[in-house]
Amino acid sequence: MSHHLSGPDLRSPMDDARLDLTDLFAFGVPGDRTVLIMNAHPVAPATGAAFHPDAVYRIDIDTDGDDRADVAFSFVFSSPQGGKQTAAVRRATGAQARSHEAAGELIVADAPLGSDAGPVVIEAGPYMFSAGLRSDPFFADLDGIVKEFQWTGTDWGADKNVLGIVLEMPDAELAAGPVIGAWARVSLRRDGQLTSVDRGAHPSLTAYFNAEDAKEAYNRGEPSTDWETYREPWTAALQHFGGYDQQAAELALRTVLPDILRYDRSRPAAYPNGRTLTDDVTSARLAMLTNGRVSSDGIGPHTDLLPEFPYLGNPHPAPQAG
Repeated sequence: MSHHLSGPDLRSPMDDARLDLTDLFAFGVPGDRTVLIMNAHPVAPATGAAFHPDAVYRIDIDTDGDDRADVAFSFVFSSPQGGKQTAAVRRATGAQARSHEAAGELIVADAPLGSDAGPVVIEAGPYMFSAGLRSDPFFADLDGIVKEFQWTGTDWGADKNVLGIVLEMPDAELAAGPVIGAWARVSLRRDGQLTSVDRGAHPSLTAYFNAEDAKEAYNRGEPSTDWETYREPWTAALQHFGGYDQQAAELALRTVLPDILRYDRSRPAAYPNGRTLTDDVTSARLAMLTNGRVSSDGIGPHTDLLPEFPYLGNPHPAPQAG
């Protein structure tokens, strides 16, 4: 799946769904504005879902192509009280952007989260922010993938919820030029230390490419070392799955390593140039893995997306008992 269950053995990092990054999106909207969306908590319940209060959720932005963060947005959440949480958002630049800590300018404080009653939209200067329970936009025939491409026609994500973090801003708040690179990270503070427990940008990488005993190290890592660290084992994976020769495998990997989602905002967003909520990333990854032999799982995007901020659909209700 896209980035759901990205810990070892198809489990959430630390066996805690609150720490599980599911997807990252970057796209433009009218008015020369950029939207960044980071989702977490796969299969979030319709009631009672909460962000981890000891975690730092983060979107890093590379503005100069050196695979290191130049701008970073950190999101931290209060302890749930009566089923309610609030959020704070900080914008860091320079050295602070390369730390995993929630540092920099406070741009949103004590923002209430949305719930099954609908999104809460916060306007703070040039920014719009919303976080809370939303419909999961990820679509795929996961049962068909497990059954070696015997498609079932069933969309695994059709009735699933996530916790969404949505931030919209003028393009210039990220970079003067059109090209940016984005990745997301979740870090957890334990015993006074902050440790990265999940990270990613491109969909469905760690599930297909990382061995189980490599996933924790990957989640702690930095994109700047991805090519050096993962070129060899991931080349072998493509040779195994898709029958690639070494040169063709390395060329294919250049689109996803380092694990940074590049977005040239002078062109329309369409994966792998950024990622919109309707991009068929499952089919794109299947085509890559199989060297074009499997081009689609036949599942289309969700129809519950909103045409306006925060763009993610309203959450699905809890299943009826019986």
